[in-house]
Amino acid sequence: MTALTIVASPTAEHRDAAQSDARDLRAAELLEMARSASESERRSIHQRVVLDYLEVAEAVARRYRSHGQDWDDVRQVAFVGLTKAVMRFEPSRGVGLVSFAVPTVAGEIKRHLRDRTWTVRPPRRLQELHLRLDVANAELAQALGRTPTVAELAAHLGEPRAMVAEALDCRQSMRPASLDAERGEDGPGGDTTTLADSLGVEDDGYARAELLTTLRRACRTLTPRERRILYLRFTEERTQEEIAREIGVTQMQVSRLLTKILATLRARIGDEEQRLAS
Repeated sequence: MTALTIVASPTAEHRDAAQSDARDLRAAELLEMARSASESERRSIHQRVVLDYLEVAEAVARRYRSHGQDWDDVRQVAFVGLTKAVMRFEPSRGVGLVSFAVPTVAGEIKRHLRDRTWTVRPPRRLQELHLRLDVANAELAQALGRTPTVAELAAHLGEPRAMVAEALDCRQSMRPASLDAERGEDGPGGDTTTLADSLGVEDDGYARAELLTTLRRACRTLTPRERRILYLRFTEERTQEEIAREIGVTQMQVSRLLTKILATLRARIGDEEQRLAS
């Protein structure tokens, strides 16, 4: 009987690993050459290596597609992170470029999401915890077959429950509701009021009413002649010369009387405010 030798064909995983190792080796050789190359040659080598690893950056960027950000923006940030990784990579350390590039790209995306996607910025610790929660939520949802609770997320991440709940609430700060958004459904009979319609506004009528009441009390302390001068000047908007002719004094005396009356009113109103405050 002829012995048969069975040779196992390489699996797709093995082939991918071999190709990745070969690519890392080629990248290490190119970047080692770049260290002694001219500026233009070094830039050309860096660009060549970046192009070889674009799919690595895209794979990292896909992890953050659930953050509600424009995919093109996140991908561009990932490419920036990849470029930085290629420029900083030191082949002599014996680490593959992929192992070095992945955390560099992820860090660049996290900084982008942390610093530029919040309309209202929460504390940095909450921003970073919010990013970790997205990953933890997906992992637990797959393991549990349902949406994890706050307590389960807190236990999984080793964070206080109150901190996790606060970080989850931060999501509203990324895309706040528009004041012009309609609250109800469209169509006949639907509620078309906006959020702005339901918000209260400060009514300055109360302050005006309080001021008029205070002013009225202060005016009662004036003489009939002084109240008449105020009425002619500020209600009928007469000139000082016209007031002088009506009450039988000179224009200069009207000016002095008005100064005295207004000073008296200011003092009385100030006393009233102090009394109410105490």
